[in-house]
Amino acid sequence: MSVMTLYRPVGPKELALIEASGWREFPPRLPEQPIFYPVLNEEYAVQIARDWNVPQSGAGFVTKFSMDADFVGRYPVQTVGGSIHQELWIPAEELTEFNGHIVGKIELIAEFHR
Repeated sequence: MSVMTLYRPVGPKELALIEASGWREFPPRLPEQPIFYPVLNEEYAVQIARDWNVPQSGAGFVTKFSMDADFVGRYPVQTVGGSIHQELWIPAEELTEFNGHIVGKIELIAEFHR
C-alpha cells in the first residue's frame, strides 16, 4: 500500500479529542462544519495553526498523519489561495470512513501559543 502524508491544523479542543482517540482518528464535525479539510503541506498547516487557531482559541497545533493513498486519491486537491494553500475537502458524513484509512497514528508536530 502506498501512503500519502497529510497535515491538520487544530485548536486545543480538537487536539484533546484526537488524543482521547489514542491518536487514531479525528473527531466528528460540528453541525456548522460541513467539511473536514486536511492540508497537503506543513507550511500551510503552520500558517493556519499560528495565524487562525492561536487568535481564536489561544493555541494552535499541527498534526501529521499518513493515509492510504488510493483511498485519499478520490478527493480532488483544492487550491484555496497561493500554490501552498492546498487541501482536501472531505464531506463530514465521510469522516468515519476517512479515519478508517489512516495508517498508523496521528502525530503532534508543532504547537503555538499566545
